[in-house]
Amino acid sequence: MTKTTKLTLIKIIHTIIWFFFVAVIFYILYSGVFNKITVYTWIGIGLIILEGIVLLAFKMFCPLTLMARKYSDSEKENFDIFLPNWLAKNNKLIFTTIFAIGLIVVIIRTIYSLV
Repeated sequence: MTKTTKLTLIKIIHTIIWFFFVAVIFYILYSGVFNKITVYTWIGIGLIILEGIVLLAFKMFCPLTLMARKYSDSEKENFDIFLPNWLAKNNKLIFTTIFAIGLIVVIIRTIYSLV
C-alpha cells in the first residue's frame, strides 16, 4: 500500500469517527433541550468523556492524527480528515462548547426531575 493510500484510509476512518462523535454530541444537546434523557444520553456522555481522556493522554491529538503524520508533511489542519480547514482548526473549541452546553442542560434537567 502506498503512503497516499494509507493516508486516504486514515482520513476516511477519521472522518467517520468524527461524524459519529458529532452525532453523539448533538444527541446529548437534543436530549437535554427536549427533556428526553435516557440511558443512551448517559452512554453518549460517557463516550465523549472517554474521547476527552484519550485526547488528554495523547497531548490533545487524536491517535489517528499521529498515525497520519507518518504519511504527510502537510501543515494544514485538515491533512488527516475530510473537513474544511477552518472546521478542522476550530473543531475542539466548537464541539467542546456544544458538548458543555448539552451536558449542563442534561444535568439541570436531571436535577429538576429528582426534586
